[in-house]
Amino acid sequence: MPPGRFFLDTNIFVYSFDDSAPVKRAVAQELVERALTTRQGLISYQVIQEFLNVAGTRFAVPLSVEDRRTYLDRVLAPLCEVFAGPGLFARALDVQERYGFAFYDALIFAGALEAACAVLYTEDLQAGQRIGAMEIVDPFARL
Repeated sequence: MPPGRFFLDTNIFVYSFDDSAPVKRAVAQELVERALTTRQGLISYQVIQEFLNVAGTRFAVPLSVEDRRTYLDRVLAPLCEVFAGPGLFARALDVQERYGFAFYDALIFAGALEAACAVLYTEDLQAGQRIGAMEIVDPFARL
């Protein structure tokens, strides 16, 4: 895996709970664990919002409020380094305009760029593409 700071998109956290895709689950869990132990991985407030919503409404067995609160405290909050603000939104608009992404995808990119990440791990966006010095990597592509 590439060195340096890396950003984890929401789908990484969702797959870390997915019993129906055990190989993806293992890869996702390894990325989350590496983020926590190396302190090289991070997320934005947006990832927290999206994950807490999905975990409580779309999981086959939704997580309880208490389970989501525990996961927030132990995993998500320690990784969160990018917060909402006018500068982040302006950067997202720039990314959207330049690369043609939907706004919320552009906001993920903007967060990763704001944190000077070398890699954005995501399944949803264009793997292999570079935005500035940052590479988009699909960690599940070779599965």
